[in-house]
Amino acid sequence: MALSTRFWSRCAVILAALTGQPAFADKAGDFDFYVLALSWSPTYCKQAGGNANPHQCDVSKPFRFVVHGLWPQYERGFPESCPGAPQRIDRWIATSMEDIMPSHSLVFHEWRKHGTCSGLSPEAYFELTREAFEKITIPGAFRTLDKRGKAAPATVEKAFRLANPGLSDDAMAVTCDRGELEEVRICLTKDLEFRACREVDRSGCRAGSLSVPPPRAR
Repeated sequence: MALSTRFWSRCAVILAALTGQPAFADKAGDFDFYVLALSWSPTYCKQAGGNANPHQCDVSKPFRFVVHGLWPQYERGFPESCPGAPQRIDRWIATSMEDIMPSHSLVFHEWRKHGTCSGLSPEAYFELTREAFEKITIPGAFRTLDKRGKAAPATVEKAFRLANPGLSDDAMAVTCDRGELEEVRICLTKDLEFRACREVDRSGCRAGSLSVPPPRAR
C-alpha cells in the first residue's frame, strides 16, 4: 500500500531533527482542516497594557471577540510559513478587516504564518476568514457583558454550543492566560462546516474557573 506524502514529510522532519539537516517545507493547500481562533479582546488589552494595539484597545469603541486567525491544521500539528505564496500583502486588505481583526500588524503576521499555507490568494484567504467569523454566533452573554465575570471553560463551551447548532464540545477549545479567558478556538472543514478535532480539543484550558474582563468603554 502506498504511503502518503504527509507520512514521508513527517519522516523527513524527524530525520532533520536527528541530523541537523533542513526538513522539507510544508506545502500550501496540503492540510486537513481550519481552526478559527477568536480572541477575547478585553483580556489582550488588559494584559498588554501600554504595549497594546491602540486601534484594538481604543476605549471609545471597545471590541469583544475578534479574529486572531484562521489556521490550516493537520490532524496533528499544523503547517506554517509555506513557500511559494507572496509574503507581502496590500495594506487595503488589513484596512478591510479592521472590524473583525483590528490590528494591521496581526493581519500581516497571520498571512505570513498561516495564510500562506491555505493555498489561497491573500484576498480569498481573508474573505474566507470573514466568512468563517460570520458563521459563528457569539453567545448573548458575551455580547452584553459590561462588568468582570467568571465562568468555567466548560460553561463557555456550552454557551457557544447552544448558540451554534451543530457545534460540539469536541470541535472547540477554550484557552486561558493568567487565569483569564483568552480565546475560543473552533474547528472547521475546508468548507467551513463544524468538525471534531481531538488535538485542539485536548489543548483547552484546564482551570476550574476563568475571569472574563469587560470591555473598557469610556
